Amino acid sequence: MTSLITETGNLPVAFTTFVGRRPDLAKVRRILASARLLTLTGMGGVGKTRLALEVATASRKAFPDGTWLVDLASVRDPSTVAAAAATAVGGADLGTRPTLDELVRYLAGRRALIVLDNCEHLIDACAELASTLLSAAADLHILATSRQTLGIAGEHVFTVPPLSVPDEAVELLRDRVTAVRPEFRITDVNWAGVSRLCAALDGLPLAIELAASRLRTLTVEQTLGRLEDRFALLTGGSRTARPRQRTLRALIDWSYELCTPAERLLWNRLSVFAGGFGLDAAEDVCAGEGIDRKEVLDLLDRLVAQSVVLTTEHEGLPRYRLLETIREYGRARLAESGEEQRLLLRHRDFFLALAEGICDGWYGAGQEEALARLRADHPNLLAALDCDGDPQVTLALAAALRFHWCVGGFLGEGRRRLGRALAAAPEPTPARARALWVAAWVALLQGDHAAADRWLAAAGELGGQLDDPVVGANVTVLRGSSAMCQGRMVEALALFERAVAVDSTADDGAVAVFVLFQLALTRTHLGDPRAAETGRRAIALAEAHGERWGRAHALWALGYGAWVRGDREESMELIRAGLEIERGFNDCLGTVLMLELFAWLTATDGGYERAGRLLGAVRGLWRDIGNSITAFGPLMAEDHTRCEESVVYALGPVAYERALADGGGHNSPGLAIDYALSTGTEPAAPSPLTRREREVAALVAEGMTNRRIAAELTLSPRTVDSHIENILAKLGFGSRTRIAAWWTANQPPTP
Repeated sequence: MTSLITETGNLPVAFTTFVGRRPDLAKVRRILASARLLTLTGMGGVGKTRLALEVATASRKAFPDGTWLVDLASVRDPSTVAAAAATAVGGADLGTRPTLDELVRYLAGRRALIVLDNCEHLIDACAELASTLLSAAADLHILATSRQTLGIAGEHVFTVPPLSVPDEAVELLRDRVTAVRPEFRITDVNWAGVSRLCAALDGLPLAIELAASRLRTLTVEQTLGRLEDRFALLTGGSRTARPRQRTLRALIDWSYELCTPAERLLWNRLSVFAGGFGLDAAEDVCAGEGIDRKEVLDLLDRLVAQSVVLTTEHEGLPRYRLLETIREYGRARLAESGEEQRLLLRHRDFFLALAEGICDGWYGAGQEEALARLRADHPNLLAALDCDGDPQVTLALAAALRFHWCVGGFLGEGRRRLGRALAAAPEPTPARARALWVAAWVALLQGDHAAADRWLAAAGELGGQLDDPVVGANVTVLRGSSAMCQGRMVEALALFERAVAVDSTADDGAVAVFVLFQLALTRTHLGDPRAAETGRRAIALAEAHGERWGRAHALWALGYGAWVRGDREESMELIRAGLEIERGFNDCLGTVLMLELFAWLTATDGGYERAGRLLGAVRGLWRDIGNSITAFGPLMAEDHTRCEESVVYALGPVAYERALADGGGHNSPGLAIDYALSTGTEPAAPSPLTRREREVAALVAEGMTNRRIAAELTLSPRTVDSHIENILAKLGFGSRTRIAAWWTANQPPTP
């Protein structure tokens, strides 16, 4: 159900019209305006999710900080509900703290709406999540969908009824049938039959949509006859099931049995996918033993025509998905067939091959597209990691997803998955050696140097035992990274130089860009004149391979070197180029490090107000990551402090806090990059001073005494004293000597 996480939410674009329910829509929106927790309840197939999404879409203006869909349909482990919410919201699952704590911190102060969809099978975990979030984030609202209420204080409940019969139900049927059979009309002749059909379906939207697909080839009377016969046959099943639940089950049974044996087989097998899937995945996982690979596309198209499979899109990638009710039905049939475990293993093996292919081909073109694919399949990746099978395969998959974890914005999930996989597979294998250094990389990016060093020690020892040069090279580089981040520059230099020497003899040079930009940074810290040449080597190597992520980081390292040398113009040019590349990634850490340097440059050039806003955006991103610039070395932390002090001195504490708050509104990497790279003239921030106070401040800046100011403005000395006291109070200064710097910094540039 989700699409690319944006700055304002991740609500999917509807592919069909929203029919009927206008009174329900209006009522739910009214309740949501005052209720911070509203749960839409109702039976399966009644349209809870569609109504919730329509409400969320219509309410976007009321929630300027985002409207987010958390689709829990494919989540099975209650302990991962908070992680699923963090993943959907974006950027909140990166730090070392518990995911729920980071999510709370991310949402605090934001006026946002979260749609918790499909809560019924995780009801306790969802209730706990909702209670925690609402208690901590005063402006947050939650709209939940569930077959039962969450049962917590403050919960409002709206029971979603079936569509009214015949009016709304007939309108939905007509809309869906004409989409597949344009010549279909509802006339006086067929009105009675259409009304009977909708009544037999109890006005259930899912049932009506499934029946509509059958009207592509059947008449209304034929459909009604088959449906009524099928219902009569199946209502004698479970006496404890509600009639409408039996009706929906009967309808799905009926739809299933009208499929050909090959279509049913594909339906069953598609149920192993979580969240959605691509054609290549369907072909690889579902073909064989009854379905030829070449048949999959045709069978898939037939299931789409029957509304069993839906088409969708994720970041421009065509995708397919099954409604959860349909998926669960197919999964039950798959289990009955005895194929379930075999299909789950094929599913796991496909995503292992996908992850390893992306990993092996990372140092080249197509990095953004590769990460987009992994984001689209994030639910499938987690399902593959949860597959009961060989723990060594799980370990290999967790390690192969390293760029998904470290560059794609899933550090928290990666840390948990790697830790779990390492604990489950303690044998000294090559897969464990790889997973150890990948876990160290994740911990290092989270600022957990102690954990990173422990894992690197274990990886180095095991890699040596296995005589694995790739593990050894990566351990050496990451040891250098750890030393650099902890301020041990001489040690870092030796490790990076050793890594470069070793990698120069390798055929693929896979580690080279990664180590070269860090070597350039270390040489800059040590005042080594070879730093710029090293950075240029990294950029040249990246360009030769069509590699963009490493190139962006090499541009940052070169830009930092230019900043240290005092060449602000070159530094700004390099950082702008790096940020342009970062637009295509979800690399929160790379973005925030570049924005730090951008803010320092802006302040050095006298743009204190803009620098303050950039520092506000930076502060928000660091908060969401759960880290700070101090994790990347004391020298950078000192640069940050000097920048902050200069901005505070120029603007004053009050104006500085206001600039930070303004910048905090750019609360995602994309928005922050857009702000930093914007070339248009910003509207001048309103001055906190009155006109007379500005006149007094201008004369203070000229060095006049209070007596001279009084004479210049024809005021009494007491009035001037009062104005100066007000100025000091508004700007947060302790003495008048700071007013001159503030006044100069806040004057418009001379044309």
